[in-house]
Amino acid sequence: MTLEHTEQPITPDAQKKALADLFTPVQLGSLRVPNRFAMAPMTREFSPEGTVTDEVISYYARRAAAGVGLLITEGVYVSEDSGPSTRVPRLFGEAQLAGWKRLVDAVHAQGGLIVPQLWHLGAERGDHPDLNPQLPTLSPSGLSTSGKARGRAATAAELERIRDDFAKAAVAAKEAGFDAVELHGAHGYLLDQFLWEGTNRREDRYGGSLEARTRFPAEVAAAVRDAVGPDLPVIFRFSQWKSGDYTARIAKTPAELEALLGALAEAGVSAFHASTRRHWEPAFPEVEGPDGQLGLAGWSKKVTGLPSIAVGSVGLNQAFQVAFQEGGRAETTGFEPLLEQFGRGEFDLIAVGRVLLSDPAWVAKVRDGRFDEIRPFHAEDRATLS
Repeated sequence: MTLEHTEQPITPDAQKKALADLFTPVQLGSLRVPNRFAMAPMTREFSPEGTVTDEVISYYARRAAAGVGLLITEGVYVSEDSGPSTRVPRLFGEAQLAGWKRLVDAVHAQGGLIVPQLWHLGAERGDHPDLNPQLPTLSPSGLSTSGKARGRAATAAELERIRDDFAKAAVAAKEAGFDAVELHGAHGYLLDQFLWEGTNRREDRYGGSLEARTRFPAEVAAAVRDAVGPDLPVIFRFSQWKSGDYTARIAKTPAELEALLGALAEAGVSAFHASTRRHWEPAFPEVEGPDGQLGLAGWSKKVTGLPSIAVGSVGLNQAFQVAFQEGGRAETTGFEPLLEQFGRGEFDLIAVGRVLLSDPAWVAKVRDGRFDEIRPFHAEDRATLS
């Protein structure tokens, strides 16, 4: 259902009715999600020595209790050389896995579903990481997203080890009781560094053509699928843009996107999480006809036939940069673009991030029509676990 354009103010009851379809269940592979709202992954760095605390557990449980259909955790390191921070949670180590088990149990106790985002930063780990500075920073070609030299290119043997680290982390997630896993293949991190020609200058089987650049991410997806079995959903998050380069494209045409995502789907991916800065912007506006208005999630679903998750400034009037600006603020807005996309069948779930930092009960308030109670996002919300 969409909201009709009218000069009369839209009442809360009318808006609540228009949003009702977003509170219907959806199937994500073998997983039945009770509504269409997901919590987007957001790095918080509140986990000393990579271990989630009671505060982190409560942070996720509160959002499950308030009706978020599917929680996707902040990025989680899969190996000792995944990233630079000692405060990002990890999916290896006895204490770390015990903490995740308690967190998953707490979310399930509130009726929620939860997915870890498996993360390796590649070159974006930097040359001077706090975590294990003695280990080399590895990436496809030793290049950051800005094109500067950083770390070094991984050998074939090192890539095999990283692939296996992803698979081991997925198994650990399954054993901890997570309901699915997500592979972070977006924003200029390791898997995305292979996909994008700007950071992949390899001359072996993992570089060159789009098919070759997709090979390593597809091998990771296949290893994860083999490790967790046929039933656990495997989500792949991807983006066109990179940190610091919002004009970048891994796929310049719908045909290239179909080839890229098709290889990942064949490797065992169950759904695609299309990360964009603004969910309503067309992914390929140069395409003529109705398809020219499709967002990236809409194209993902069109070319693969698999479920898609959309994301990007949902319910807010500013893109995510305000999260990093002192005094930054984003006001809440209406849902007309979201409803129009949903009415066209562009996405199955919509991921929301900043609004859930500022207001843990956002989904419940939207469900109940309590729009005037929604708290706007402030940049300082990033500094707390409310």
